[in-house]
Amino acid sequence: MTAAREPADPAAKVIPIESAPSWNGPDPRPGLADRIADSLGTALAGQFGAAATRVLGKGWEERATNGLGFLRRRLTGDYEVDDFGFDRELTEEVFLALLRPLAEKYFRIDVRGTEHIPAEGGVLIVANHSGTIPLDALMTQVAVHDHADRHLRMLAADLVFVLPVVNELARKAGHTLACNEDAQTLLERGEVVGVWPEGFKGIGKPFADRYKLQRFGRGGFVASALRAGVPIVPCSIVGAEETYPMIGNFKTLARLLGLPYVPITPTFPWLGPLGAIPLPTKWTIQFGEPIPTDSYPKDAAEDPMLVFNLTDQVRETIQHTLYKLLVQRRSVFG
Repeated sequence: MTAAREPADPAAKVIPIESAPSWNGPDPRPGLADRIADSLGTALAGQFGAAATRVLGKGWEERATNGLGFLRRRLTGDYEVDDFGFDRELTEEVFLALLRPLAEKYFRIDVRGTEHIPAEGGVLIVANHSGTIPLDALMTQVAVHDHADRHLRMLAADLVFVLPVVNELARKAGHTLACNEDAQTLLERGEVVGVWPEGFKGIGKPFADRYKLQRFGRGGFVASALRAGVPIVPCSIVGAEETYPMIGNFKTLARLLGLPYVPITPTFPWLGPLGAIPLPTKWTIQFGEPIPTDSYPKDAAEDPMLVFNLTDQVRETIQHTLYKLLVQRRSVFG
């Protein structure tokens, strides 16, 4: 027998749901799922950060932020180039960053005498040229930037500016045509200008003639320095000669391709693409004492004998320093 249900109290007050009091503040008792999610997110973030630090090193967050900012400026066109096409930011963030491990870890370059490079104002750096492929110019660019905190504006041969892709990259990296007008303009603007007067005769000479300087041309670089009244800093590079020892030359193929030479080395073309890898020689880049030109009269650049004498002085200084560095060198590779 089922018990009878007691009648509802007629005096009881029923409160509608929509009029019931509510709590609008935070839940004083957060759910277990929320607490687990927060803890798991914090733990994962910490683990990721620790792993990234181990792999990428300290400061990776700042580098990532800078990298994203660089990409944004590239995509939006928010960057500057000068009237020669030099892109300072691209050179610092990309070109030099790619070349630096080659200079520091592969060639282990010992850079000396950067105190002879003025902290400001125009200066002409004159260096010997060698190595079949002009890596010495690129390594000098790294040395000047990293040790003297200045950008090296390099005077390059005509061939550089007729090659597709290479032309555009060279302009953005600070290269300009090797002519007196461009050199003088940059020097008068207070830039550091680099010139390799031996040209293709220097980098394309046989291995048997290594470290023997070729002719320095007509001294046009000296005339530019005289007109701008800037010092000339001789630069001697040891180690580049042995990166690609040139034991022969495909002269017929070079003429067909319109190239100054097609090298034969102990590894190229015998090893195919592997033959293009430079040998890991130990380098030294020595910047010598500057030769001042501001004491000469303004028309000194028109005096061929003076230009010849200064050119010969620079050449002899570099040659003497090369011999001195070779005597001091213990090994080609160490």
